[in-house]
Amino acid sequence: MRLGNSALQTALTGPMKNKIDLNEAEADGQKISPVLPKNVKNFLIDIDGTICDDIPNEEPERMSTAKIYDGALETINKWFEQGHIITFFTSRVEDHREVTEEWLDKHGFKYHGMLMGKPRGGNYHWIDNHIVRATRYEGVFSDLVEEKANIQVFKKEE
Repeated sequence: MRLGNSALQTALTGPMKNKIDLNEAEADGQKISPVLPKNVKNFLIDIDGTICDDIPNEEPERMSTAKIYDGALETINKWFEQGHIITFFTSRVEDHREVTEEWLDKHGFKYHGMLMGKPRGGNYHWIDNHIVRATRYEGVFSDLVEEKANIQVFKKEE
């Protein structure tokens, strides 16, 4: 069940089952972009190879019959019900939006929006001024657990 439209900002401000209030923020006395409450996560979730069969854009006829991965629906819907933002971020192109929304709705996924056109090929490195956490799907969709990991960061000024 999609709530809102494909734009992430609209997902945060548009009609939602679970209202999320953004907190105003300041830095050096200047107003900056608002932030979610600390207990709310902004999940960006891939589709192909993450919640269902990995189907390339070149074979869209397979998208409507993709097999859902165990635990994906239950886990994502639980996060939604807990008040987190659920946005699907997919490499599927805009021409695949309708079949993708129909598939998500048919299976009962609860979400706020969908962003199409994620760059293909993986090896993503996201740089942002907000906190970014990444979780690689490796065959099991479940609650998240804490683990220590090495990450690449910008060198701090000396």
